[in-house]
Amino acid sequence: MPAQNVFSIDVERLRSVCNLLPDEDDFPQLVERLGNVLPGLRFERVLSRGGWHRIGGVVDGDYARVAEHIDEWAARESDGDVTRLLDKYGGAGFFATRLQGRTHYLTAPCGHAPADFVQLEVEQLQEVLDRYLIDPDWLPDDLEEFVDPMDYPRLEPEPVGATRFVFRRLLRIPDWRAEREAAYGQDVAQSRWFADWQGSSAASEPMCRHWVMGLRETVDSNGTSHLVGRPVAADPVSELPDLAIGLQGVELANALHNFDRAAGYGFAWYFHMLATTRVPFEIGETVLADLASGFTYLPQRDAHVLRAWADARYRP
Repeated sequence: MPAQNVFSIDVERLRSVCNLLPDEDDFPQLVERLGNVLPGLRFERVLSRGGWHRIGGVVDGDYARVAEHIDEWAARESDGDVTRLLDKYGGAGFFATRLQGRTHYLTAPCGHAPADFVQLEVEQLQEVLDRYLIDPDWLPDDLEEFVDPMDYPRLEPEPVGATRFVFRRLLRIPDWRAEREAAYGQDVAQSRWFADWQGSSAASEPMCRHWVMGLRETVDSNGTSHLVGRPVAADPVSELPDLAIGLQGVELANALHNFDRAAGYGFAWYFHMLATTRVPFEIGETVLADLASGFTYLPQRDAHVLRAWADARYRP
C-alpha cells in the first residue's frame, strides 16, 4: 500500500464526521464514513482510554449554559481582578463543570513499515458538575486558582447534557517522526523499537493493530509547542498471561508461547517487556541464559533482536 499524505484532506469534513457520532455503539458507522473522507485507508478502533478530565464551563442553578469555557469567561468577566469576579457573582448560584473524557484511538496502515500508519483520536466527553463556582468561605489568590483550584469541595459528578464526541487529532506517524528528527535529532530508542518489530516475528502483524502512539504536547526551551510520544499497548494488558520470574526452560518457552498467542502476534512478550510493566526484564535475561545453554526455543531473528537489546538496553 503506498504511503498517503492525509493532510491534503478536508479537515473540517473529518471533524464534522467525528463530532456527529451519536453514540459509542455507532463506531462502525464512523469507520464507514471515514472511508469516504480518507479513501484508501481502512481504520479500526484499537484502543479506548478513560480516566482523564479537564476543566469545563459554567452553568446556572438550572444547569443552563452560562459559558462554554470557564477560563475564557473568568478572564473576560474579571478584567484580571479575581475580587471583582467574586463580588459580581457571589450570589448567582452558578456551578463550575468539568469534562470527563475517554479517548478512542483508530489506526490505519499507510505503508509496509511498522511506523507506516495513520492515527486518529476521537474524544468522548461528558460534562458533569464539578463544584460551586464561588464559596464564601474560599478566597482564591488569583484567576488561575479560581479557574482550576487544587483544594476545593467537589460535588457529585451529575451529568450536564448528553455525551458528545469531538475530533481530537489526525496524525500520519511517519511525518510526525520525520518532523521530530528534523527538529531534535533521531530518537534512537524509538527507532530501535520500530526496527525491532520489523526484524522480528512480530512483523507478520501491523504494529498499529496492537500499539498506538501516546502523544502529549510539550513546550521546549524556545517556547515552541510540539508533540512527544511513546508506544502504548492497544491490547488489554491486564488480560495477558502472567510471566512469573523463576520460570526457565520448557516452562518458560510454553509461557512465552501462551503470552504471544493471547496478544495475537509473535514476540509480543518482548515488546511488552520494553514498553509496559507486564513483563519484567528478568524474563528476557532468563531467555538469554537458556539460549546460552543451548536451549533454543526462539526463532533465530527474535533471538538476534533479544541479544542486541541485551548489548544496549533501551525503553522506547
